[in-house]
Parts: sequence; C-alpha cells; structure tokens
Amino acid sequence: MTQRDFAKYLVEERKANYHFTAKGNQKTLMEDIAFLFENINRQPDFITVDPPDHGRIETRRIWTSTKLNDYLDFPYVGQVFKIERITYSTKTGKKTKVTALGVTSKSPDQASAEDVLKDNRGHWCIENSCHYIIDWIYDEDRCRIAKGYGPENMTRLRRFAVGLFKSKGIKNVSQKVRQLAMTPRSVLDYMKMTKNSCGVSAG
Repeated sequence: MTQRDFAKYLVEERKANYHFTAKGNQKTLMEDIAFLFENINRQPDFITVDPPDHGRIETRRIWTSTKLNDYLDFPYVGQVFKIERITYSTKTGKKTKVTALGVTSKSPDQASAEDVLKDNRGHWCIENSCHYIIDWIYDEDRCRIAKGYGPENMTRLRRFAVGLFKSKGIKNVSQKVRQLAMTPRSVLDYMKMTKNSCGVSAG
C-alpha cells in the first residue's frame, strides 16, 4: 500500500486524519513543499523552546500553509508544514538544525500550527522508538535483503510484529521475541492462529 493509498484508507475507511512526513520515497511531494516554504518570507507560525535537558536546548519552529491544497497530487490535503528543530549543546556550543517537511489532512480549523507541531513530535517519538526496537531486536540496519519489494515487505512485517506485542501490553519486546523463538508452535499459540491453540501467557 502506497502512502497515497494509505491516506485515502485512513480518511475514507477509518474516518480518521493522517500526518505524514515527506521523505525520499515521495520526492515530488517533498520538493513541492520545500519550494513553497523557500519562497515564504515570514516568521514561524509557532515556536517552542525546551528547557536544558542532558546538556542541550531544543528549539522547534513551524510554518504551515494551505496554498498547495489544490495543487498537490495527494488525497485530502488539509495543510502542509515545515518544521525546523535546532539543537544547541550547552557543553560544546555546537548547533545543529534538522528540517522536516510534511502534510496533514487536518485543516487549520481542525489543527493550529501548535497542534500540528504536537502531532509531529508525537509521530517522531513513536517512529524513533519503533525503529530502535526493530534495529535492536532484528538488526534491521544490517539486513542484506535489497531486491524488489523485499526490504519494504520485511520492514512492514517487523513493524507488524512489534505493534502486535505492544497491543498486548508487552513492555519487554526483546524478551518476548526470545521466548517465542524457541519453537514455531509457540508463535501460533500466542497469536491464536489455530483452532487448537494452547493458552500462552501474554507476559
């Protein structure tokens, strides 16, 4: 399922909203949003400054716009956004800047710039946490699968597995994976995929 298909599914089938960060696999979308904000000469719509934590200060600035709503080849666009995250190290004095571009189905009436920034921070925390778990347990960054849809399919399967564990309230995913890896039958029982599945502890 492509990002466009997923966006339509969320809005039409799930009656929900989406919040996507434009990345390299959506090159045209990313370039269109980047071009828009390169030519907008105004102050950010909202700014947050986090207090010093672990020797760093983080400033987040966001710009939003509806000017591409009817232009982008993407379903149900409510607004696009640009976020700059500037990190300042109080120990070294080094400053780094990361820029994120994205699109959401929420209109300005549904979500202010502050709301969009909050959504993005929550989205980033989930993605970062999930990636860390996947890389730690499955060593995804060193996976040698590289042909066709292999990498994408394997990533989806790994994320599905992690999501399944979390939906069952599992806190130590690594421990549960090691437990289930002992025998394929335990996986089938855990997921209750057979009529004669045995009872398996969810912990």
